[in-house]
Amino acid sequence: MPPLAPTVGFDLDMTLIDSRPGIRSAYLALSAETGYAIDTDLVVSRLGPPLEDELAHWFPADMIAATADRYREIYPERAITPTTALPGAREAVEAVRALGGRALVVTAKYEPNAKLHLEHLGIEPDALIGGLWAEGKAQALLEYGAHIYVGDHTGDVRGAHAAQALSVGVTTGPCDADELRAAGADVILPNLTVFPAWLRTWAGRS
Repeated sequence: MPPLAPTVGFDLDMTLIDSRPGIRSAYLALSAETGYAIDTDLVVSRLGPPLEDELAHWFPADMIAATADRYREIYPERAITPTTALPGAREAVEAVRALGGRALVVTAKYEPNAKLHLEHLGIEPDALIGGLWAEGKAQALLEYGAHIYVGDHTGDVRGAHAAQALSVGVTTGPCDADELRAAGADVILPNLTVFPAWLRTWAGRS
């Protein structure tokens, strides 16, 4: 029987929050400042991987580290206010607590900026761990003993599996149900609004 007090990890971008408007704004500011053209619509269509991976499409290799630092400096002013919580995000975190469990946010995003998003939107996980991507997320998931990891990207599925956690995919991000299923997601939900009912059933509390 599944544990009755689950520890659940959540991805951030396009799982809990719609950060596309804010990220687009930050990239536009970065492009204007550096003089390098960036297709911001393309950028926000494929959120998930680390910042440096995206910057490599637009900047020379010897500029990426410094440009990433500058982007992270620009980010708080440009990206926090335009970003919204996705439907059901707060309720999903609260559903974990209602079962006596712990809710984590495990994200590739720079942790101080991730914290600003959560504070601005009133989403209060028990722990936030930033700077981890794909299989690297298993580091935090294992440390906290996560039973479930929820994300929108195939990289999140790989992270869940690396931590031997149940992978719950949501189709609110760049990967559709077929991609998440092909990557091995154990459960696929259309969004987080249905997560509380699913979690209660999983935990035997339906």
